[in-house]
Amino acid sequence: MQTELSSWFDLGPFSWSALLCCAINGVLIGAERQTRGKPVGIRTAILIISGTYLFMSMAVSLSPNTLDQARVLGQIITGVGFLGAGVMMTQDGKIHGVTSAAVIWVLAALGMMIGLGHLQQSVLLTVLALAVLLGVDKAENRIQALRRGVHQRIKRRKRPRRGVIEEVPEIE
Repeated sequence: MQTELSSWFDLGPFSWSALLCCAINGVLIGAERQTRGKPVGIRTAILIISGTYLFMSMAVSLSPNTLDQARVLGQIITGVGFLGAGVMMTQDGKIHGVTSAAVIWVLAALGMMIGLGHLQQSVLLTVLALAVLLGVDKAENRIQALRRGVHQRIKRRKRPRRGVIEEVPEIE
């Protein structure tokens, strides 16, 4: 009975600590994106990191040849590029979703790092990514010159005569 139960928890080339690391990094970055209403939330972040970790771990365990591992790494990067391109769109002549696409790249890179055994470094880089996402947002809120183009804040106001809602750029 003991060996049967332990075989269920044997993950082969994968480890519970690495999967936990994937979940922690995914929750941290995903929560930041989800609280802002962005397309890459907690579930997506965890799945992207975990998926890239699983592919990279399989490549490492199947072949000690670093050339084969590099091929898998390259294919992951290509696939993630298509995934990131899918979240970008244009609206009113402006491109939206570029930061979400960049976050997908970072999530995949974190998964690859974990797959190659760099768990602690992945947590450190997750904190760095959060510092960029949150820090630049704070800078944009404080420095008006950074709020140009697609980063312009939209303020809604009612016209007094017709009650029509009009979107106008925020002026400070």
